[in-house]
Amino acid sequence: MAPVFRICSADPQVRAHLLGSDGIVRLFEAEAEQGTAYPYAVWQQITGQPHNYLADRPNMDGVFIQVDVYAKSAGQVSEVASALRGAIEPHAYITRLGGTSRDPETGSYRYSFDVDWRVER
Repeated sequence: MAPVFRICSADPQVRAHLLGSDGIVRLFEAEAEQGTAYPYAVWQQITGQPHNYLADRPNMDGVFIQVDVYAKSAGQVSEVASALRGAIEPHAYITRLGGTSRDPETGSYRYSFDVDWRVER
């Protein structure tokens, strides 16, 4: 697994946006619980593959991750996404930048991006 939470939760900019009053960084694997305070982010592994070699076992996996940021305003969702990208980019490649969308039911804003992360075994 890619160290998404470890890397992002240690970043001061990410913590400035996602650290809750309860001391929990609102960055979750797969999904957040209903009622989670905004802003928050979720990440999930979409796919992955080992780096195969003819003469040896793989020592690294390529992991493809999707990150989704949720907030109550377009500006806030952009700020949080920028902080997360800044934390991730020294360690992995951002491969897709999605657009901002708005959920008609909750009114929350969402921004999505994809990451290609090389994870040593």
